[in-house]
Amino acid sequence: MKHNFGAGPCILPKEVFQEASQAVIDFNNTGLSILEISHRSKEFEAVLDETTKLVRELLNVPQGYSILFLQGGASLQFAMVAMNLLPESGKAAYLDTGVWASKAIKEAKKIGAVEVVASSSDKNYTYIPKQFTVPADASYFHYTSNNTIYGTEVFDVPVSNAPIVVDMSSDILSREINVSDFDLIYAGAQKNMGPAGATLVVVKDEILGKTGRVIPSILDYSAHIAADSMYNTPPVFSIFVSLLNLRWLKAKGGVAVIEQENIIKARTLYDEIDRNPFFRGTAALEDRSRMNVTFIMDSAELEAEFLALAKERELIGIKGHRSVGGFRASIYNALTISSINALVDAMKEFEELKNKI
Repeated sequence: MKHNFGAGPCILPKEVFQEASQAVIDFNNTGLSILEISHRSKEFEAVLDETTKLVRELLNVPQGYSILFLQGGASLQFAMVAMNLLPESGKAAYLDTGVWASKAIKEAKKIGAVEVVASSSDKNYTYIPKQFTVPADASYFHYTSNNTIYGTEVFDVPVSNAPIVVDMSSDILSREINVSDFDLIYAGAQKNMGPAGATLVVVKDEILGKTGRVIPSILDYSAHIAADSMYNTPPVFSIFVSLLNLRWLKAKGGVAVIEQENIIKARTLYDEIDRNPFFRGTAALEDRSRMNVTFIMDSAELEAEFLALAKERELIGIKGHRSVGGFRASIYNALTISSINALVDAMKEFEELKNKI
């Protein structure tokens, strides 16, 4: 059995893969594949409607917020956020906690004025800055809730009088949140929701249309809201698989239940990292991510040896990002505790093997 700890396109439940593969051949007994049905058909309209309703239910999205399924990933949202929320005479505030936050800052600067309120770049993004103030005159405040490369996560919503925008690409649906704390949430689907191709946006309607900018229609949230996420051809397959995954999550008991599972999974792995003398975590203890666990060893030689053992034990995708090195275990919603235990067992086995030498 392969244990998929990959950080990119996400692990999904087996039953979701099975249902999706059947739909590729014959979707809902239509005689057509989900890959070829019209996005204007009543069959896909039902898919989009149910997916939207499940997002609203599972995240407890209040009235006054629109739910969109767009394309272009979080990377397109880096620009769309600024285009839709930053007046030409305004200023946006950003928290810099890693590569993706830095990319968001870079794109926003192309649109207007940006103030970086704090950064953890001084320690290679191994912690989340705590002592900072969001300017009172900021048009909005943006942060990234989970940093996949560096293994840090923001669990407490920062204090801000400005509208709050958050990139939740890698921890959306993994823990309970109060959507009312935010004015705009965006998340690429490919971590906890579905396959790459769709991007979820949850936006408070009243914050839109206030910049005075002329925005290309395809980049205007209001245009997508008016067209019910079908301003252009939507990513049909990605939305459909997201629907299957949201059904699975609801059947499990929803976000509250999966959060408790994620806490146990993360704690189990971190406990072994802290216990085992051959491994050590890279992120500050209080900021350790539940989604992406980063850890290293004392030498490249030891890391190569453990990586070889992991490959033998069919532990896939644990090699760390080049910015951090070592290892990264991405433990998204669908990864089971049995996979965590398999990794922990391999770490214990490695310790025993080295101690015999």
